[in-house]
Amino acid sequence: MVIAHHMILSAYGFWLPNDPRGSWSEFVGGWELARFGRATKTDARRSVAGALHDRRLRTAAKDALHYPPVAFSGRQALAVGRGFARACRESAYVLHACSILPEHVHMVIAQHERAVERIAAHLKARATQRLKAEGLWPDPDAPVWAKGCWRVYLNAPEDVRRAVAYAEANPEKEGKPRQRWSFVIPYGG
Repeated sequence: MVIAHHMILSAYGFWLPNDPRGSWSEFVGGWELARFGRATKTDARRSVAGALHDRRLRTAAKDALHYPPVAFSGRQALAVGRGFARACRESAYVLHACSILPEHVHMVIAQHERAVERIAAHLKARATQRLKAEGLWPDPDAPVWAKGCWRVYLNAPEDVRRAVAYAEANPEKEGKPRQRWSFVIPYGG
């Protein structure tokens, strides 16, 4: 029985479908990316972020995108958080962890009546609206987020605790402090 989800929302250009380390994609949807190889679908249950790979190839693929890859500034990350808070209030989502990094977001969210993919779309929509409302997204045509989300179904309290610890510690891997968001409700299971 699913009790929560560990979800990653990728900013546009963060993790491409043909990333040499693997991706959750089954196809490469853009011609500009197809020349860098097929989709690299992986079913790995552990992070492949540290796997050895051809950085030159990955950088060249990112350079071929229609828009530059997104890297949230601190002010933009705060706006994203305000958008997430609004979505949580609107739909009573219970987030047990959230770390908003420059290129992606880690969160642990309790099981909800809505499908996790629909929740991800709602969170991303409110965050994008907040960025634009605060004048922090200068190009209205440029995408903010990659399509979809990556998620792991969490079936036991120890799985949730492990995912919360991973999400909370993630900023430190990038040399940033842990984050505390008012919309996060500590896991008590």
